[in-house]
Amino acid sequence: MTRLTTSAAGVFVIAATPFLPDGALDYDSLDRMTEFYLEAGATGLTILGIMGEAPKLTAAESQAVVARVLARVAGRVPVVVGVSSPGFAAMTELSAAAMDAGAAGVMIAPPGSLRTDDQIVAYYRNAAEFIGDTPFVLQDFPLVTGVQISVPVIARIVADLPTCVCLKHEDWPGLDKISALRAPGRLDRRISILCGNGGVFLPEEMARGADGAMTGFAYPEMMVDVTRLMAAGDPDRAQDLFDAYLPLARFEQQPGLGLAVRKHVMMRRGIIAHDTQRRPGAALSAASRAEVDRLMARLARRLAELG
Repeated sequence: MTRLTTSAAGVFVIAATPFLPDGALDYDSLDRMTEFYLEAGATGLTILGIMGEAPKLTAAESQAVVARVLARVAGRVPVVVGVSSPGFAAMTELSAAAMDAGAAGVMIAPPGSLRTDDQIVAYYRNAAEFIGDTPFVLQDFPLVTGVQISVPVIARIVADLPTCVCLKHEDWPGLDKISALRAPGRLDRRISILCGNGGVFLPEEMARGADGAMTGFAYPEMMVDVTRLMAAGDPDRAQDLFDAYLPLARFEQQPGLGLAVRKHVMMRRGIIAHDTQRRPGAALSAASRAEVDRLMARLARRLAELG
């Protein structure tokens, strides 16, 4: 498998983790979902992320998911594996297993215990030491981790650690942060910037210098088309397409409820068999399901109008 590099671009879909109604892993849905993402045009996959319910899996289950997805992908696109952990033993074990199975790299989010700039830099130095030459994605998601990673700190990490090849940018508001990172001389080398937050700022993020998306949305084809159109120099068409999906993307971005919405839509689309989340996890009320179904119907009509 080709390793992740600083040229990563396009859409690395953050994959959900399908479960059966009893909470067991749903391997049939995992296979079907993987094929769906590839057919939708994803240039890469990211598994075992925060929205992939990674903290709810055992170590053995995490390795089983990695092995299953990588076997299914069979080298068609690069796969990034989330290995975030407060301790380095678990991170090292999962990183090694993922790379041995054919992963392109790993993603590391900072633990919430980090408070100072020096602590953040030291953490990533230690992480890089433990995972060796494995390329990694620096996940910047302060809304969930509680860790604020400033532009100067990112610059220090990039300068110190050549295995840091990509930033998963999920700060919010964060457009000016992208501009700052892309300013001449800010970083001593260019790295890939792929953005999160469900893609709800994707056109603006790409206009500021992002290379694409590394996030989840129940309609990943939207992100694929928007990134393609933006890269092709057609921002107006990209925005028109994006606007058609925005009501549903906005609904999916509700804190605490977003994954339930995403899994419900994926189930409705036949991508996964069940919308089960492992506990703890919010469930949709009947009223919320009806609202999502209405938004899906409106989206279908709007896409037909756009042609």
